[in-house]
Order: sequence, then C-alpha cells, then structure tokens
Amino acid sequence: MMHKSTDVKFMKKALKLARGGLFTVAENPRVGCLLVQGDAIVGSGFHQYVGQPHAEALALAEAGELARGTTAYVTLEPCSHQGKNPPCADALIAAGVRRVVVCNDDPNPLVRGQGYEKLRAVGIEVVTGVLAERGTALNAGFLHRMRTGKPWVRLKLAQSLDGRTAMANGDSYWITGKKARQDVQYWRGRSGAVVTGIGTVLADDCRLDVRADELPSKYRKLPHDFATAPPWRVVLDSQLQMPLSAKIIGNEGTCVVVTVSGDVEKVKSLEAVGVRVIRQASTTGQVDVGAVIDWLGQQNINEVLFECGATLAGTLVSNRHVDELLVYTAPVLMGSAARPLLDWAIDAMDQRLHLEVKTMKKLGRDWRVLARPLDVNG
Repeated sequence: MMHKSTDVKFMKKALKLARGGLFTVAENPRVGCLLVQGDAIVGSGFHQYVGQPHAEALALAEAGELARGTTAYVTLEPCSHQGKNPPCADALIAAGVRRVVVCNDDPNPLVRGQGYEKLRAVGIEVVTGVLAERGTALNAGFLHRMRTGKPWVRLKLAQSLDGRTAMANGDSYWITGKKARQDVQYWRGRSGAVVTGIGTVLADDCRLDVRADELPSKYRKLPHDFATAPPWRVVLDSQLQMPLSAKIIGNEGTCVVVTVSGDVEKVKSLEAVGVRVIRQASTTGQVDVGAVIDWLGQQNINEVLFECGATLAGTLVSNRHVDELLVYTAPVLMGSAARPLLDWAIDAMDQRLHLEVKTMKKLGRDWRVLARPLDVNG
C-alpha cells in the first residue's frame, strides 16, 4: 500500500524518536509519537521506562492546546486499556486530535485493534502500516512475545571466511575487528537477556556485559542503565560448574544460572555471591534450552541474544529455536583443523536450513549478515 509522502516523512521521525527507549523500556515496546499541525511538530515524546508516561501522553503534554486538530504519528497502535498508564486512545480523543497515523498494530490481547476502534468511533481518521517493516525491526521482541509468548531469539556467531570459530586448541581471541565488536555491544544492549553455555564461561571467563563507551557512536548518547540494570546474563550449566570467581557473575545481581543439578551447597554458594539459580527437572541430565527460552518469555523478556559455542549453537539451530542469526565474518582463513561454526550433523541436502538474508553490513574489514530461517525444503 502506498502512503502519503508526508506520512512517511513524519513516521521516520517518530521511529527515530522511539529509538530513545531502545535500551530502557524493558518489557514494553519502543514507541515514539509526534503531533503535527500543517508541517510543524507541536509535540513529541517517546516511552522510556516501564511505569512512566507513554509516548502519546508526553507528546500531548508538550503540545497542550496546540494538539487540537493535529495529526498524531505513533509507532504503535495507541493502547485502549488501563494499565500502569491510562489509555492513550482516550487521551488522543480528549485532546481533539484529528487524524492518527500508525506504524505497527499492537498484538497485545489487551489492545489488538481496540485502540483503532475507539478512535474511529468518534470520527478520527486512522491510517495504519506506515513503515511497518522498520517498526517491526525496532520492536521484534515485543511483537513476537505478544503473539507467541516467547522472546525473539537471536544467535550471534563470529567466523572466518572458511567457517571456523576457533583454532583446534580453543584459541578464538578476536576473530573480528573493533567495529564488529562494537556492533555486538548494540545487540547486547537492546536484549533483555544474553545467554551462553558453561563451556564458554570456563574457556573464556567472559563478562557478556554491555559497555556503553564501546557502543557504535550513534547509540552512545541514548539513555541506558547498563551499570546498575544490565541485561540478564544467563548461563546454561547442567552440572553447576560455575566458578564463584567468574567475571560473568558481576556485582549487580543479574546473573542467572540454569541447572539440573541438585547440589544444594553449590547453589547456596552461588546465591551468596548474587547469582539467581533456576533448577530444571530433567531426565537427560542436560538443561532443556527450549524450556529456558519459554521461561524467559514468562519473565517478560522481549529479546534474547545467544553468544555461545558450537555445541549450544548447533542445538539452537537444529531445534529451530532461532528467529534471527547475526553472523560476523572476518576476511581470514583458519584452516580445516580449526573448529566449525556449528556442531550440527546432518546427512542429506533436504535437512539443510534455508536462510533469508535481510541485511548485509560492512563493519571495518568484516561483514555482518542478518538472516532469518525459512521454513523451506528442497
């Protein structure tokens, strides 16, 4: 569907505004709102924290009486229910907004079309789907969780040009360059949880934290709480091998260990240093990664980033737990003795996984491919 050029222009601005909540909205969607009179913006706002005013409320407060007769550009369908905030659809109606242009429909069962119904019932013109694909990319996790109950799962992989991730002795120190590593900080920062396996923790003593000064430059000024409330760091640790001195534990109480072990004393030791331990029942002796993903969705986590070794990555891919892959490729060759990208044994061509490449981006000397699995055979 073709949309008016004016609507596209202002929706681009609203989406840019919504990006202000990229690192802070937690379980909520990232939403921006502009109120436009003629060609002038008279009010603007973006949702920043759970419990704080929604984008529409902030824009209306800024505009005051100037809101009457405006067009509202909102990146998500205005809510129609009383939650932590009053209904935004009601506020737009009360302010006398003439027209509402929306990027994405809200699949939240508490909204799902009801915001539009309220607006149209009083004669407000509603236009939907403006730059919807861009809005979906911004809010992939929220939209997916509202539809499925599960978070949007990304798998980050870094490889050489010949598909290797580490030398035979395990050495994998910085396959990719600085810009690629900065890009990873961005994906961590927008995630509610970063997940890895105990093998990666033992081999690398990784932190998996977000370092604001290492973000790509265009994101460094966005609001964040990385020092006090970073994304959860989740470790799949079937036998509770986590060292109490591991860097990933941090000091802000956001490290979670998922295990099937019944070692009560080790659990107490981990909890004493601030780790939250979740125990799964298991008949296999291994943590069920699918159940972990389901649990994260139940905790209202919108986006999950897996940064892990070949074994866990292979499990994720083979069991179709991945919604999106971030594959960083460095222009180096590491040889046939080096370790492969995935531990995933398939025997026939019809078992291969087809991917849809959404974007390719050059990052210094490296490339990042963002791809999504396709349900295609043959």
